[in-house]
Amino acid sequence: MNGFASGEVSALARVALQQAQLAEQVMQSRTPAAPCPLCLEDGGVLVAELDACRVVRAGEPGFPASYRVVLTDHVAEWSDVHIADQQEVMRVVNVVETTLRAHLHPTKVNLASLGNVVAHVHWHVVARFDWDSHFPAPIWARPQRAVDPAHLAVLTQLMPAVDEALRQQLLPW
Repeated sequence: MNGFASGEVSALARVALQQAQLAEQVMQSRTPAAPCPLCLEDGGVLVAELDACRVVRAGEPGFPASYRVVLTDHVAEWSDVHIADQQEVMRVVNVVETTLRAHLHPTKVNLASLGNVVAHVHWHVVARFDWDSHFPAPIWARPQRAVDPAHLAVLTQLMPAVDEALRQQLLPW
């Protein structure tokens, strides 16, 4: 025979079934229940599209220097992203941050990957200024002051040049 008692075989079968069910749950968790907005559309001005990700100027209201680095594949958790893609995405995040710093001289650059609202791996890269309406709080917090429209107008005018600088650095990849 196979060396297993009949009780052991059914215990092994139960474990195998549980593992198969768990694997199915994991695969289903990677498939969005509702259409994913980051899979359906760019979500702003498409700046560059690479193999592992794309860079989009999101232009959050009141924050024109707001970018997203969006993973190409629909994956909900960073730790599920292939290591080579993780490395490329982080190189891109770094390029976006350093470009914002070089061109806009912000007070701070915020980096965030939350995924609570949209469960698709993406990084927010946001140039922050001490005059912005929310500084030093996150851009999703309550405003702390009114913002001078002249500051926003100047910043908005600079954004196409920043987009072009990003393209120049990213598209040779």
